[in-house]
Amino acid sequence: MRDLDAPYDRLAALPRELWLPGLVTACGDCVQRLDEIPQWLDALVQGALPGAALNFGDEAAVGALRSAVGELGLPALCKDSPALAQQVLRTLLWHLDRINDHLPWVARAEAIARVAAEFRAEWTIEKAGWEAMLALLQGLGDLPRLRRDEMRGLLNSREWREAERIAALLPHLQPLAELIACIGRAAPHPGAAPARSEAPREAQPRAVRWRETVLPDAPGELKGIRLSDRIERMLSSEAQQITHSVLHKLWRARLAESRLLTYESEAVLQEQVADPQARQCAPAAAADPAPLARGPMLVCIDTSGSMRGAPENVAKAVAIEALRVAHREQRACRLIAFGGKSELLERELDLGRGGLTHLLDFIGQGFDGGTDLQAPLERVIELVTNEGWRSADLLLVSDGEFGCTEVMLRQLDQAKAALGLRVQGVLVGDRETLGLLETCDDIYWLRGWRRFEGDAPQREGFVPVHTPSLTAIYFPGALSPRAARMAARRPAPS
Repeated sequence: MRDLDAPYDRLAALPRELWLPGLVTACGDCVQRLDEIPQWLDALVQGALPGAALNFGDEAAVGALRSAVGELGLPALCKDSPALAQQVLRTLLWHLDRINDHLPWVARAEAIARVAAEFRAEWTIEKAGWEAMLALLQGLGDLPRLRRDEMRGLLNSREWREAERIAALLPHLQPLAELIACIGRAAPHPGAAPARSEAPREAQPRAVRWRETVLPDAPGELKGIRLSDRIERMLSSEAQQITHSVLHKLWRARLAESRLLTYESEAVLQEQVADPQARQCAPAAAADPAPLARGPMLVCIDTSGSMRGAPENVAKAVAIEALRVAHREQRACRLIAFGGKSELLERELDLGRGGLTHLLDFIGQGFDGGTDLQAPLERVIELVTNEGWRSADLLLVSDGEFGCTEVMLRQLDQAKAALGLRVQGVLVGDRETLGLLETCDDIYWLRGWRRFEGDAPQREGFVPVHTPSLTAIYFPGALSPRAARMAARRPAPS
């Protein structure tokens, strides 16, 4: 029995977006066009140029347009992206049907050349836009499902331009990218060391003791007044003699004899050293377990006003890299941005267009306000108690200008003990604060964070401090017991 719907029954096998281009057949044969459109789509999605025999019934015209598709490298761009392949084919069919618009004013051969040139010019611009997007994404979203028409508004937005600028910093933050890849506790990480490990385990652990070393004339406690030639430490009564018409001669004589009245101060350095007289501990029987990685990620980013500038650029680059890793390794990722009290932004960075939109919203915002870590830590503890986030780790990016209450620290300790939660800190600043030392299990110090001020990374310049552990070195008495334990693990410069 003859199918009364023929040849239009073939539309059922085509995407709805190609129905109209398949029906409007100003050039070629309608039946052949409907039969060959699926073959064109399959070839483009596989990254191949369709065969010359697939000419929609107009060999000369389709041959010219097919050559333009190959010259522009569109099959490679369409590979594994059905949405983009449909757009290429839809544009090709539209230009093919425009050949008759140029007749009879020009010969058909010239009309074919014109529409081929128009197709080539249009996709030269379109291709540049797609290549720019692909260069930024590289795993930022589920590319086969992204449509050019849906993304057009994002590509022209201020947030997208900001994301492109931030993404340019990532090649200069490779150690930080390796750290992000180790976040999570879903499975062993073969061949990889922890991001920031403890001191190497020895065959037989050695006992240690605290040793105090007095550093004379170092900044510290005032001990009294003594005679010396230290001009920067002299009393104000001595300084007044410098401008006196007669006494300045006496001041010079006392300076030469090292008899100026000066302040005397000293610092006390506390450090752990081996204790040879202590009883040695028995070696541990069990070996260290293999480090875990590749699990869900909770990325907590400080958006306070103190993070503005270079720390803000680094924090946003961390968010981009976290989404790239999450997409590449099929891992869950949630972004928690915190500022002052009641300023909490939580977004799921999933593998589709929604996750990309959430990321761009975060990148487009400015960092301002105060710092309150209570609410984000409460939310993290709530999340890791759920089944889907049980093996997640927390990555905290901050300059450390915050503090936590004792109640919150106890809750965090309980989550670490019961659920195995690990808190990896990224210090974008010069000093480990009490907030970071009390909260984090490990701290990664981005020593050259000042390089990332502005649109492009600067050359490695002067770093005013040699270690982030300034508080532990010069003010050890200010550390709480929790902070003192963390301060014993000195992070190496990046």
